[in-house]
Amino acid sequence: MVTSQKLTEHFLTCTICTEVFDKPCTLVCNHTFCRKCVVNYTKTRPEAISAKSLLCPFCSKMTKVSAPERPVEEWADDVKPIFVIQGLLDSFGPGSKDTTHCSYCKEEGETTPATSWCSVCDDALCERCIRVHRRIPSTRHHDVVDLSGETKVRVKRKVMCKIHKDENIKYICKDCKTAVCQTCCTIHHRKCDLVVEIESEIPPMKTELRRNKEDLLKKQDEMKTHVGKQNSKVNEALTLYLQIESNIKSASLKAIEMIKVKERKLLAELKEMSDRHIGELKADIKSGEMSVQMYQQQAELIDQTLQSECDMGVYEMYQGCEAGVVEAVGVTDVKEKGRIVRIMFRQDTDKLSRALDDLQLGEIDVLYEDVLDLKATPVLQDTINVLDLKATPVLQDTINVRVAEDTHGACPNGVKVFVVNGTDIVVVTDYSNNSVKSFYTRNKQPSHSRLSLGGPPWGITMLKDNQVAVTVPGSRQIVTVQVNPDLVLLSAIKTRKQYWGITSLTPSTLAASSISPPCVDILDMAGHVLRSICPDQPSRYILKNPNFLCTTRTGNMLVCDSGSTCVVCLTPEGDVVFTYNPTRDTSLKYPLGITSTSTGNILVTDYFLHRVLHLTESGQFVRNMLTSQDGVQKPRGVCVGGRGRMYVCRPDSVKVFTCK
Repeated sequence: MVTSQKLTEHFLTCTICTEVFDKPCTLVCNHTFCRKCVVNYTKTRPEAISAKSLLCPFCSKMTKVSAPERPVEEWADDVKPIFVIQGLLDSFGPGSKDTTHCSYCKEEGETTPATSWCSVCDDALCERCIRVHRRIPSTRHHDVVDLSGETKVRVKRKVMCKIHKDENIKYICKDCKTAVCQTCCTIHHRKCDLVVEIESEIPPMKTELRRNKEDLLKKQDEMKTHVGKQNSKVNEALTLYLQIESNIKSASLKAIEMIKVKERKLLAELKEMSDRHIGELKADIKSGEMSVQMYQQQAELIDQTLQSECDMGVYEMYQGCEAGVVEAVGVTDVKEKGRIVRIMFRQDTDKLSRALDDLQLGEIDVLYEDVLDLKATPVLQDTINVLDLKATPVLQDTINVRVAEDTHGACPNGVKVFVVNGTDIVVVTDYSNNSVKSFYTRNKQPSHSRLSLGGPPWGITMLKDNQVAVTVPGSRQIVTVQVNPDLVLLSAIKTRKQYWGITSLTPSTLAASSISPPCVDILDMAGHVLRSICPDQPSRYILKNPNFLCTTRTGNMLVCDSGSTCVVCLTPEGDVVFTYNPTRDTSLKYPLGITSTSTGNILVTDYFLHRVLHLTESGQFVRNMLTSQDGVQKPRGVCVGGRGRMYVCRPDSVKVFTCK
């Protein structure tokens, strides 16, 4: 049997104060604490005070109190412990029955070792007293347990009635679901149909308790398995962290090495030019020194002629000077073309600053269990994928994009979805009505916002902080708009080209597609072209009419080109990763909208074939996700939002699908 010490340590100790229960109370969650401990904890939690409830420190469930108007210190007074805890305290807790010495001898002032326990009398007896106990007719049939050896007594606790203090509780009223004594049965439960003895109900109760025990042990094993798996995940996470840390450092060292290569190249060029410049200067110095010597010799020759008193010598020297003979003997100063005049170091600090800002060692991708895979900031939902692409799409809703302020039929081209405080905000570009629109629910009523742009908008991409960037090709602008969910114009960026498709690459760079000339430009947030990509493989005309763009989870760009009827995956440096341009049943006729999910899957709309295609991350055809039978005639833009929804633009509306 379990010893008293072990019971006290494992079952009769308050987890707050770590002492044996002092006036224990059991909350609705079946967790037991000292009254004072649970009250003191509740007093530290304002939400519990305002709810007029006791707060469980273990599971945070609240237990309503019977008299909330009383002081908080008295809230737990009416909350009693469960019978099991109280029984264990009575039997094995401090002040429980002494089973070491005889109870009757102890009353006479003697300390005689007890050898037996009477569960009916609830007393310990010695050898002498047990013989007397067996001779008395009223006690001779009591249940007596031998206390010798390692046998420990199992105390049978008498529970007294709260109303009739002298009577034991022996019955259960099943109608009232309460334990009662004989007098209670006679007075208060005589009209009840199901009043039975407790002993008759013990076997099924024990069976149910054993079943509960098995369930708890099963849950314990499951939790141990879960903890083991979590420990394994911790080890895997630590290993992965170290690997990622190593990769980041490697990328950093690679970037530093590239900078050092450029440094060595500049220093070598500087040394070459410096050596040449200094050599030319030294040659000039040598030539000058020779000229000084020649001039000195000629001056001495003239001086000797003047002192010779020879008229003919003076005449000849004079004629020589007149003819320039003296000058000709020396070295003339001739400026050669291509000589270095000065060496300078010209540095474009703005260009260097932009290059450093755009320097990307990589990105940290976080995959959130069961809900979201977020990149950059929590509002960027281009890469969220909770859509089960293997399931069958089901039309859930149709958003009518035409509003009262419109003068023409709506033509939604691009679509993006924000989720703010659990509410979807659908943002679309309406090409026919020169506007951007948002659709959402406010006070359980459908609402919308409309922002006029002065020109037909086309592409749309998400930025940070609930912002979108929209291309307006006609006015050569990229506008940024805040989604609150009402739309607010933030800025209008002038560009040198007409841009159609657009996608966000990094927080500071965009990619935008031009039709004339066909290319994809990498832009900063001021509209400056950092790099222009015009891929020439597999043919010179791989890009003819790039309408829509999106960014993959690896940072590459997907280009939907209706002119060459293909999908092209490009790196930000301009390398072609793959080209999807099949024939027959899986071919494209007029591809427009495109999006990529967090798992790398690709969705493409075909305007003329009335389809939404599902491609793998490497550009392999999987299936036609939606067809005209699903109501997606002439589809344009497409995106994946939260809660497993796919949004497809078609004339006048946006179709919302879920996959089940």
